[in-house]
Amino acid sequence: MPHSKRIWLIIRYSILLGIGLPAYAQHGPNDTLKVGMVIIGTDTLPHHWLPETIIHAKAPRWMVKALRRQRERDAANQRLRYNVYTVYPYAIAAAYIAHDVDSMLKVLPDKAAQRAFKKRKEDELNRRFKHELTNLTIQQGQILVKLIARETGKPCYEIIQEMKGGFNAAIWQAVALLFSNNLKRDYDPYDRDADIELVVQEIHARNAYKLQE
Repeated sequence: MPHSKRIWLIIRYSILLGIGLPAYAQHGPNDTLKVGMVIIGTDTLPHHWLPETIIHAKAPRWMVKALRRQRERDAANQRLRYNVYTVYPYAIAAAYIAHDVDSMLKVLPDKAAQRAFKKRKEDELNRRFKHELTNLTIQQGQILVKLIARETGKPCYEIIQEMKGGFNAAIWQAVALLFSNNLKRDYDPYDRDADIELVVQEIHARNAYKLQE
């Protein structure tokens, strides 16, 4: 290789690697800067490791939106899980009480005795649960209505109708609708209420659905 061409290669690789020509200028026996080298063919060229540089690229807008939506879904699922855990014991209690009332009404002799029994049961339930249930959030109340329908096999509207009569059931339904609730709705574990059903199955697997005494 001609001498001039070899010098040009050294200059080019020096510029690319950030070395610079002054590193190879020799003005005396102690002025030489030592660097690494690499051999290419018959040529010996300077070699220098550059410091590592980390480049933080800005995420594209679609990715930011997708991550935000995922965080919102995760937060919603956590709220749902907490609310189902909170109200499910009351749904279990409601199912037990409804079964007990149905059994007793069948053996009482007349409507007067049935009305008296219903009144005693209502007073008992108010003493036991009224304070706790009035502290539920709107969303927890909505979930409780669904879970009572799940555990009893019939909508809350029918239960109120049997206990308090059609007029009272209609009043409670009107109040429920003001809070985006529907006492007439059945429980749908395969579609509309599938997310709730998943949490209920988790609760059953953990046996974590008993009311605190």
